[in-house]
Order: sequence, then structure tokens, then C-alpha cells
Amino acid sequence: MASISNKLYVQPFDHILSKLPYGKPFLFVDSLQSVTENGVEGQYTFPADSSFYAGHFSQMPVTPGVILTEVMAQIGVVCLGIFLLNDAPTDELEIALTATQIDFYKPVFPGETVTVRSTKDFFRFHKLKCRVEMLNDKDELVCRGTIAGMMKSKSHA
Repeated sequence: MASISNKLYVQPFDHILSKLPYGKPFLFVDSLQSVTENGVEGQYTFPADSSFYAGHFSQMPVTPGVILTEVMAQIGVVCLGIFLLNDAPTDELEIALTATQIDFYKPVFPGETVTVRSTKDFFRFHKLKCRVEMLNDKDELVCRGTIAGMMKSKSHA
């Protein structure tokens, strides 16, 4: 019965995932565990056959930092922004990254699952700024920092 209950709990976030303006292979959100007006938590598993691993340390592939930053932005900022914009229609969303400051502590390897947690610093004048962290499946800190972007609905310009 618990799995049915958990499945029902996750379903409310499917509408947020469906509004993400990304497609494979540039969609870096598998699931959302929680979304509130103050933050979000979600997960992504890096497919071992992802094209960015080819040649990025060919003897021991490592996920590029720019990809880790993108995962953090998609889960920690864009998903939260979609929620804060009261689910504006996908074709009305305008999203742009404006600033990042990320510190990296551990590598992420092909096949690993990461968890991203963000906390909203502010959302005003269409700018959303969050403190974001990424943990590996051992619950070790991979990276953390701040990410900001402009998020608005065209109908609320």
C-alpha cells in the first residue's frame, strides 16, 4: 500500500516536469520529490552512454562541471520557477540563466544518480535566485552554490 501512496504523492509534480522546455538528450530531471514556494528537491541519473563522456577524461570519464551546473539549474531553479509562476502554459514561459557561482567537491561518474536541493533566496522582478546543492547517492556533497535566472510568463510581463 505504501508504494501506491508514494506514487500518488509524486504525481502532482508530473505537470511541472511536462512544462520543462528541454528534451532528450538535454533534459536533466528524472523526478521531483518535493516542491514548495521555498525550494525543490529532485533527482537525475546520468546515462553511461551520454555523449559528453566521450573524450572527457577518456581513461576514466567524469561528468563535466557545466553539465552538473545545468542539472542544478534545471531542478533547482527552473522547476521551482515553473511552480512559482502558477503553472503558466509552456509556450508562455520565458527562461534565461543570469548568474552562477558553483564550487565543486567530488566527481560524478557515468551511471550515478544525484539529488539536487535548492532553497529560494528571492523571486522578484522576474528574477529567481536560489542556493543549490548536489549530493551523490552516498549522500556526499558534490557541489553547491548559487544560481539565478529570469523567469516569467509572457502573459504576466
